[in-house]
Amino acid sequence: MTRLIPHPLLSVALVAMWMILTRFSLGHLILGTGIALIAGWTVERLHPPRPRIRRWSAIPQLMGIVAWDILKSNVTVARVLLLGPNHPRFHSGFVEIELTLRDPNGLALLAIIMTATPGTAWLEYEQQTGRVLLHVFDLRSEDDWQSLVRDRYERLLLEIFE
Repeated sequence: MTRLIPHPLLSVALVAMWMILTRFSLGHLILGTGIALIAGWTVERLHPPRPRIRRWSAIPQLMGIVAWDILKSNVTVARVLLLGPNHPRFHSGFVEIELTLRDPNGLALLAIIMTATPGTAWLEYEQQTGRVLLHVFDLRSEDDWQSLVRDRYERLLLEIFE
């Protein structure tokens, strides 16, 4: 059953949505079921490995750090917007950081953290070298951002996932 229909809830939801959006007929039911099965098989192949949490106690610490950094970043972005983008104190730029984190779940979480933090965007990741390219709205020093990512986020993610 799980091999034939790897994600039964997803498949049922897709068939139901298909039937709601189209006229009900046997042909649409068969076509919707086929599309739902193909979507389920595709999603099964795209899923990263199941996360293995090695240190649960680091999760609240990471959550607190991320919440605080998002709050600080909101204030910084607001300050930049209020002072104007041409203020000499602020400038944006790109930062390239080499990561030691290789776990796909940890990398996905780091990408979410970096993108959810106002003023930063995860642009590119090179899997062979472990390099990530970030765009930073308020770039003071590349070294500061490299140490921020490595010491605050990557260190805890390594403890959690690897």
